[in-house]
Amino acid sequence: MGYIDTPETLQANRKFIRKAMKVGLLEGEHERDLARRWRDHSDKDALHEMVTAYIRLVVSMATKFRSYGLPLGDLVQEGCIGLMQAAARFDPEREVRFSTYASWWIRSSTQDFILRNWSIVRTGTTAAQKSLFFNLRRLKAQIERTEAGRIDDTMLTKIADALRVSERDVAMMSARLSGGDKSLNDPVGEAGDGELQDFIADGAESPEDVVVASRDAEVRSGWIEQAMANLTKREQTIIRERRLADKGLTLSALGERLGISKERVRQIEHEALGKLKHSITRNVGGDPVLAGLING
Repeated sequence: MGYIDTPETLQANRKFIRKAMKVGLLEGEHERDLARRWRDHSDKDALHEMVTAYIRLVVSMATKFRSYGLPLGDLVQEGCIGLMQAAARFDPEREVRFSTYASWWIRSSTQDFILRNWSIVRTGTTAAQKSLFFNLRRLKAQIERTEAGRIDDTMLTKIADALRVSERDVAMMSARLSGGDKSLNDPVGEAGDGELQDFIADGAESPEDVVVASRDAEVRSGWIEQAMANLTKREQTIIRERRLADKGLTLSALGERLGISKERVRQIEHEALGKLKHSITRNVGGDPVLAGLING
């Protein structure tokens, strides 16, 4: 996937970056003082000064991730969210500079945004998949590329070992990174008069098949009802509850309802199935669906 900035967007981005780079860096003690004021007194002015001084970190991180084809402005925005999260959690007493602490949060927020928006298909959900997504290109370049950017078996094994993931995951991620998303309306053919969606097979039944299946079901139902009319009331009840219901009753449950033993229910069912088979075979021949119903 790719994104092309408009001239207006490029100008706005350059203006924002120049402004961010003009803000002076903070001395260590002043930085800790700002952090304490925000932590202890919710001083918004202190928070603003501390965060503004390190937007340059956000810009630097966003620039590194431009190769994933997302708008720089969106990457900066997500990085700023990470920066604010870092400010909310920063402990000035731990003798760690805020820039060091915030870098992890900025990177994490930016990477999560890329994973959510790089493709309409979710790309990575686990920490291992996330690491694979962001390191696969680098490792392929270090080990060596094959034709068309494909991974051979040797490279596959080396990358899987380096990132501690399965070779299958490496192969799948490589295919995702090489392919990208395509619109169903993309033109197809030399003249471009067709669309990709025109060549995607529909797995659903055709209207003709649906009509034929519906008609066959109606005919079979009629055959069954005609055959059922030759049974006694008790035989009909047993067949309907045992063979025609979505969830057939057990012999014991049906015997309790009819006031007979389960063995007697089995005998009546066997006799009724014989009558049905004889009636259906005589009238309509060997229909395989009905044969399965009667013999099953």
